Amino acid sequence: MRSIWNGAISFGLVSIPIKLVNATESHSVSFRQIHTEDGGRIRYRKVCELEDREVTSSEIGKGYEDADGTIVPITDEDLAQLPIPTTRTIEIVAFVPADRIDPLQLGAAYYLGANGVPAAKPYTLLREALKRSNRVAIAKYALRGRERLGMLRVVDDVIAMHGLLWPDEIRAPEGVAPDANVTVRDKELDLADALMDTLGEVDLDDLHDDYREAVEELIAAKTSGEEPRETAAPARSGKVLDLMAALEGSVRAARESRAGGSGGAGDAGEAGDAGDAGETEEAEHAEVRDLRKKKTPAKKAAGAKKSAAAGAAKKAAAKKQAAKKTTAKKSTPRRRSA
Repeated sequence: MRSIWNGAISFGLVSIPIKLVNATESHSVSFRQIHTEDGGRIRYRKVCELEDREVTSSEIGKGYEDADGTIVPITDEDLAQLPIPTTRTIEIVAFVPADRIDPLQLGAAYYLGANGVPAAKPYTLLREALKRSNRVAIAKYALRGRERLGMLRVVDDVIAMHGLLWPDEIRAPEGVAPDANVTVRDKELDLADALMDTLGEVDLDDLHDDYREAVEELIAAKTSGEEPRETAAPARSGKVLDLMAALEGSVRAARESRAGGSGGAGDAGEAGDAGDAGETEEAEHAEVRDLRKKKTPAKKAAGAKKSAAAGAAKKAAAKKQAAKKTTAKKSTPRRRSA
């Protein structure tokens, strides 16, 4: 992989020469803007608004626009003279537990590779120290003309770095939460828990971009002169009027999906009939109770075992009582009539 930055990790008095490479890549399909009438490319030209003429890249510099619209020219020499100690250094400033980092801060990801044979030993030292401590390193570095914050962690046998937003760049979520006072019932939470348990986990490697694949198929069809394959439009979900019904339907759908469609139709049909008949609240949550029972087969088996034992004991006691009565009957002397 091509490096985009060369420098060193500053780890106390230890310096580790490294090269920085991108850890991610975009697979999005790119489009060009065209003139719809004749298919010609649409291009943007850089024009000076004072001279009204196109300018070349060598004539273009930087400028800061003040509040009153005044442009303050800033040259590369001005920026080069600024005291940024991390220009060619990733300076580690602290080691913290990984859960101290808010995911909202995470940005671009990079791999840090040892740059040369002499860097192998200190690179491995830092990698193993991070592994053993179960912590991540917080560092400052400069990239593309500005100082940035980063987090170093170990991925397999490589040190990776995530760019971090500065804490003052994270906006407070003011006014985002619902204003209304909403009460969530325990039974609604039970259904939500059941839905989460039914959906279960997923192997992230199995997930893929369906939209990108559809775009690629469309382009391939148009390139070969074929008619693009028609796809069914996704069903639009209406306004949810009954949250409980929506949750129960979601649980049933998830169970049927997990089971490959076997055994799910009967459950759905029974629920539909009960709904048409105006099922009671107890019946509405029967499926949740069923899910709970399935989640605890050991408890269910223990309960059944206990019930069977209690039943057997009860029968034995009844037999014993009957035997006592029979014995008493036999031992009682009969009165003779005079």
